[in-house]
Amino acid sequence: MTSHRSDLLRILEERGYIHQVTDAEGLDALAAKQIVPGYIGFDATAPSLHVGSLVQIMMLRRLQQTGHKPVVLMGGGTTRIGDPTGRDESRQMLTDQAIADNIAGIRTVFERLLTFGDGPTDAVMVDNQDWLGSLGYIELLQDVGPHFTVNRMLTFDSVKLRLEREQPMTFLEFNYMILQGYDFRHLAREMGVRLQMGGSDQWGNIVNGMELGRRMDGAELFGLTTPLLTTADGKKMGKTASGAVWLNEAQLPSYDFWQFWRNTDDRDVGRFLRLFTDLPLGEIERLDALEGAEINDAKTVLANEVTALVRGEEAARTAQDTASRTFGGGGTGIDLPRLSVGPEGMRIGAVLTALGFTASNGEAKRKLAEGAVKLDGDTVSDPAFLIDVSEGSEAKLSLGKKKHAILKP
Repeated sequence: MTSHRSDLLRILEERGYIHQVTDAEGLDALAAKQIVPGYIGFDATAPSLHVGSLVQIMMLRRLQQTGHKPVVLMGGGTTRIGDPTGRDESRQMLTDQAIADNIAGIRTVFERLLTFGDGPTDAVMVDNQDWLGSLGYIELLQDVGPHFTVNRMLTFDSVKLRLEREQPMTFLEFNYMILQGYDFRHLAREMGVRLQMGGSDQWGNIVNGMELGRRMDGAELFGLTTPLLTTADGKKMGKTASGAVWLNEAQLPSYDFWQFWRNTDDRDVGRFLRLFTDLPLGEIERLDALEGAEINDAKTVLANEVTALVRGEEAARTAQDTASRTFGGGGTGIDLPRLSVGPEGMRIGAVLTALGFTASNGEAKRKLAEGAVKLDGDTVSDPAFLIDVSEGSEAKLSLGKKKHAILKP
């Protein structure tokens, strides 16, 4: 392992955050002698970020933990354009009010994980609509346009992949990388930001912004990306059969959030403990070395630690208690997902799909045929079975050993 002078680079490397750095020695020297303001951008396309964004948020937390200043850039302006990276089609346009509401929802997670304020290492949240919204088109063309060549822009993965798949890319989206580069230059000039971080798919955009700052202002800027985060079975982090794993309680109950981490593949436990918790590395090594049934203890620690960070200590305790009651004592727990089947009742296949336990009625039929579905402990195999819950009572529906829900009238 490379020896670093700064706590920032040492901790980022020890915990597995680093994929590429534009100038590791230069950034290390800078971080060893002064406070480095660093930023990551997040577009406001939904009222919550999902687990796929958590590694970026944790990088900002590490930045602050090592004595530097996190800048959270909300893309109120760029959300109106749409990042084409990794996308085959244009993004849905949102109203100004929807974007403002989304930013308010997203901020709640950052407030748990970062300390905001006016101090030199306190986090700040800024919105690029504040400067992009007032930027004149002619001004942008004159000042920024000469520093971009279409030849180079066509080599960016976000553009090249779309063209190779013969998917249309609008001129609106083509401008996204220019605006993202302008963000870095603006933050460097106005706030002294020296570092942009992001996922590995943002490498080209980050380098673009660095070069723009150097050409326009002579600024020495740095870029750092994380590895593409996938699970051991090759799936994209944060996606499940039933949808995205949202960070906010309003979009995903805390029990489901906790259960996502508790169901982590054995091979991912150590890596996720390093990335997503504040546990000391020695304790992580001990947990990662557990084998057999004991690895489940490490998964419970992972679920508790991440849930406590993102949702709060009480949410973590309640979720673990619910799991203990459900899996250990045959009880129902207080934090399981709940669904009303209504006075007329619902077919069991429709219930499974409505809960997100299955992605379609076809999958529900297969699970029923396999004998994987139980209602109050009894196996149900008929997809036409009508679940009718009496007033004042409730029923427990289970799919396999890991998915449970409470059904109400």
